Amino acid sequence: MWSRQPDAARLLEVLAERGETVATAESLTGGMLASALTDVAGASRSFVGGVVSYATRIKVEVLGVPPDVVEAHGVVSRECAEAMAAGVRDRLGATWGLATTGVAGPDEQDGRPVGTVWVAAAGPSAVEARLLALGGDRTAIREGACAEVLSLVVGILVPEGQVVRREEWGLG
Repeated sequence: MWSRQPDAARLLEVLAERGETVATAESLTGGMLASALTDVAGASRSFVGGVVSYATRIKVEVLGVPPDVVEAHGVVSRECAEAMAAGVRDRLGATWGLATTGVAGPDEQDGRPVGTVWVAAAGPSAVEARLLALGGDRTAIREGACAEVLSLVVGILVPEGQVVRREEWGLG
């Protein structure tokens, strides 16, 4: 089972220190990422909200993913993940937007195998995405997607080599 607290707590702490906020756009994770963030006491200092865009039309109509992106690349793609992250950032007025899209199973989708996941983080000046090939059941894939998108954004925000005390990560 994924330990949600340390990654989410660290992200929210860093954002609060910087006076920044985050919003989530989730497909396969179905709200799990937002739940991980709101499990942290004081999350409201930095977490503004999220959109569960399970259906393609919600990605397009609510998050502003261009229809031509969906047609050309599908919803399980770098382009869609990046558009979802930027869309939720802009629509919810956050500093950062995080997105998850992929195939949790049990069947492949659009020719992509179970465990194919794209995560993305859209910040004030750039968008970064990561392709994942996750194993396990639906829960493991969804948890892995959440852990990876949190790792992605923390890696962007915390410079490499910066010493972080264990208690700052919620590890005691």
